[in-house]
Amino acid sequence: MGETRLILAGSLIDGSGDELRRNVFLTVQDTLITAIGSAAELSRHVGAVIDDFSHCTIVPALIDCSVSLAQSPSVDRQVRSAAADADPIKKAVMVTRHIHYCHAYGVLGVAVDDDLPALPDRAQERISLGNIIEIRSSGGLYRSSPDWTNDNPVSGDFLKIGYSGNIEDEVPKSSRLNHEELGRILQNRGARKAVVLANGPRQVAEALAAGCDAIEQGFGMGEDNLRKMAEQNVLWIPSVLRAKNSLDGAGSGGDVACRFSQRYVAPGKPNPVTAAFWQKTLTEQLGQLRLARKLGVTTAVGTGAGSAGILHGESMVEEMKLFIRAGYSLAETIRCASENGARFFGLEKLGTLAVGRSATFLIARGTAQQLPRKLSYLEGIYVGGIPSSIYHKNPTRTA
Repeated sequence: MGETRLILAGSLIDGSGDELRRNVFLTVQDTLITAIGSAAELSRHVGAVIDDFSHCTIVPALIDCSVSLAQSPSVDRQVRSAAADADPIKKAVMVTRHIHYCHAYGVLGVAVDDDLPALPDRAQERISLGNIIEIRSSGGLYRSSPDWTNDNPVSGDFLKIGYSGNIEDEVPKSSRLNHEELGRILQNRGARKAVVLANGPRQVAEALAAGCDAIEQGFGMGEDNLRKMAEQNVLWIPSVLRAKNSLDGAGSGGDVACRFSQRYVAPGKPNPVTAAFWQKTLTEQLGQLRLARKLGVTTAVGTGAGSAGILHGESMVEEMKLFIRAGYSLAETIRCASENGARFFGLEKLGTLAVGRSATFLIARGTAQQLPRKLSYLEGIYVGGIPSSIYHKNPTRTA
């Protein structure tokens, strides 16, 4: 039996969707939470190690359900192109950097559409995965029928299928899967879950009819499809931030780097027509998200990190703010940003903080009323009941 550690918290939001609890403690032993109780009961545990965060709020680790670790989020097209064409070692270095960015913002689980196992062994050694974050990979994004063959399916923890283009794509891909090909892929997926990137009422309806497990983006899919998703228990990853990011770029003169506290706008003139389109798209997506909550659709947070202007880790809080803007409570939003993604992607060590579950959580200084903003600068991260050896609140900068 390991040392018993008591964690005292001013507030706890456990990720189940229940409202916050004030002045609580967590008992941790052998990496697991063994008890959760009122701080008034702490006198019973004389002699135990107590970590006092009575000035803080504890929440579960975050999970980003839409990430590309092998893409640069730079708004500079030349930088993005150079990153895409980089040799395996340089690409592995970039992946490692993005993994550390995720960890620094409390994103300890990600679902990626990169084929990370395809990197050569020498490059894989440069990716210091360790126990930094939990990764579930689709082994690549399927966009057309040549990406998939029944005789040689690409390996991965789950399938991610691009049945539509990303909502911000300027030029749609010409070679898309048709409905029959989509159905054939889903019929041969085995035990793996399938996430289908689809926008528009017809594309989403066809993806649901083919038997997908989750819809990503789903812009303009309409109420009928939302009702079907609720009935069929299909997860929705709305990626609202993509529209918000595009609106910021169109309305302020160019591409926008998604470093929200220090926003940078590339040179150029505002485009009122494009801005009006993205404002309409954003408003409609927020309306759909509001309706999804009412209908009982299970939703999860996925930022699209790695897309132009959407930073790894840091963008998670901005997507959560949009959920709250759509009418989700803070507790509901944190469930969408933790438990819902954890259960869908099988991240057993992450999700709701409860007795018998892993003691992996984030510590945000201040009150719950300051969330999710305070998640951008964490007081601490605990992994398996002890402070993360990777996270540093005030990292040392070296030349």
